[in-house]
Amino acid sequence: MFERFTKAARTVVKSAVEHAERGGATVVTPEHLLLALLDGEGTRAAGALCPPDRRPSLVAALTDARRRAGLSRADEEALADLGIDVGAIVARVEETHGEGALAGDRKDSGWWSGRRSFSREAKTVLEKSLRVALARKDREIGDEHILLALTTTGGVVAEVLADHGVTYASVDTAVSGAATA
Repeated sequence: MFERFTKAARTVVKSAVEHAERGGATVVTPEHLLLALLDGEGTRAAGALCPPDRRPSLVAALTDARRRAGLSRADEEALADLGIDVGAIVARVEETHGEGALAGDRKDSGWWSGRRSFSREAKTVLEKSLRVALARKDREIGDEHILLALTTTGGVVAEVLADHGVTYASVDTAVSGAATA
């Protein structure tokens, strides 16, 4: 599948690995893919993620979600219905163990081969990017297909994107408009 990726899409995948390494994560997640897309300039996905001043807000929202152990709002609401206050739990854990204690980026996770693997969710995003490209009758998988896949995969990353007005429809419109311009 990787051979079908455009240069921009390959850059996103490589940059996602670098984001995981810098963060001390043992696996590459959809969050790392989004951070890599946010780094892009002059690509089709970067055009769909505009305006550029959106990046700090998206990164802050991802950081906040990571502090909550990656729980989506739906997860948080379901737990609240059971009488569990996630915010209070996060505050208590961070009070005892330090900020970001629930982030899940453990540096001591045992044996490691030297290469970052991709989480099941990140693999799903890359597989969906192929399906999106095929459905759009595109010959290659571009970074815009990765972004489109992120919007449909669900979870925290899709939720953060939607909160910032980045939906499948908005990306599709931006990408289609860029293709005809």
